[in-house]
Amino acid sequence: QVQLVESGGGLVQPGGSLRLSCTASATIFTQYNMGWFRQAPGKQRTLVAAISTGGAPQYQEGRFTMSRDNAKNTVYLQMNNLKPDDTGVYFCAAAQIWSRPDYWGQGTQVTVSS
Repeated sequence: QVQLVESGGGLVQPGGSLRLSCTASATIFTQYNMGWFRQAPGKQRTLVAAISTGGAPQYQEGRFTMSRDNAKNTVYLQMNNLKPDDTGVYFCAAAQIWSRPDYWGQGTQVTVSS
């Protein structure tokens, strides 16, 4: 059962920008915090951004910003000034506690390269 669907990944030049989208079911979107994890090649999966059900940031890095569209049950990850180290598979997740996410998307590939 797929309950989170990501889109927006692709190939981008260093210094460029990209916006990822994640659409959830209404039940998940209204009851769980939402976030993004990155799994780089040969690395462990790590949290890069998270936002609460009320819209407050729970975790953020300087170049990545999350937002939410409640009417569309969708969260976004705006990624600016991308670097090659940002390359990886980005997974949307829903959680009550970020140490143990409750739901995962299937992932979308982001490649930063010239």
